[in-house]
Amino acid sequence: MVRINELDPSASPLDYYGSELRRLREAAGLKQAELGSCIFCTGSLVGQIETARKVPTRDFSERVDAALGTDGHFSRLVGLVLRSQLPSWFQAYAEMEAKATFISTYQCQLAYGLLQTGAYARAVLGVEHQERLEEMVAARMDRQRILRRKEPPALFVVLDEAALYREVGGRAVMRDQLSRLLSYRDTPWLHLQVLPFSAGQHAAVMGSFNLLRFADDPDLFYSESYDSPHMTANPQVIRERSLGYARLQGAALSQEESATLIARVMEERYGEQPEPDGRAVA
Repeated sequence: MVRINELDPSASPLDYYGSELRRLREAAGLKQAELGSCIFCTGSLVGQIETARKVPTRDFSERVDAALGTDGHFSRLVGLVLRSQLPSWFQAYAEMEAKATFISTYQCQLAYGLLQTGAYARAVLGVEHQERLEEMVAARMDRQRILRRKEPPALFVVLDEAALYREVGGRAVMRDQLSRLLSYRDTPWLHLQVLPFSAGQHAAVMGSFNLLRFADDPDLFYSESYDSPHMTANPQVIRERSLGYARLQGAALSQEESATLIARVMEERYGEQPEPDGRAVA
């Protein structure tokens, strides 16, 4: 078993968080079980986080700050911890995404990560990351905090119709995911369109991509293949992809038409279906 005094606080944000939790808990004269009692969890969970065997949540961090009087120390630190759980090749993009004032994305297979439900994200990430699944889901959900800011980025989403029909996680998960997309219908800073099958060949047949705009930094283009990301601020690439994105938006259904299609697929494909005996099942 890993002992806390064997952890190197400089090894990772998670190790640093664990060492800080132990240091400040002991400074407060509390045992693990006593701190756990104060923050409504088990002493075992406190121990697992102190030994970097479990990733803390934001809720845990906020309760620790309140119990130890640490003035938001752990609430600030947990963001670094969660970001460190993202794939190493994705972390640089996540940092830039959090700073963007405008995000434009085309998604050809899946719902955009910032709009995914926890269950949908768990199904997607579970295909290849079972050993760190909960940590990676927590990291993806934490990325979505930028949408809850007082001034969130303007978000433009073009979602291929195929993503509505690709059943991820089962029918109930898909129904909730499409309902999540519909919940943004009247959100003023989010513009969601569906690119229908009838559009045929289009400006993004090569795959998904994102464009980020910033208040004070150059625009960025981001795309990825299997574990191979590409991010560039090359003005020519930005110009070409921005024009391509405008064409995608022109070929896509309007916001109102897109919402109607999403609602129809949600009910017809993922709605309640009668069993042979006539009972309805979700």
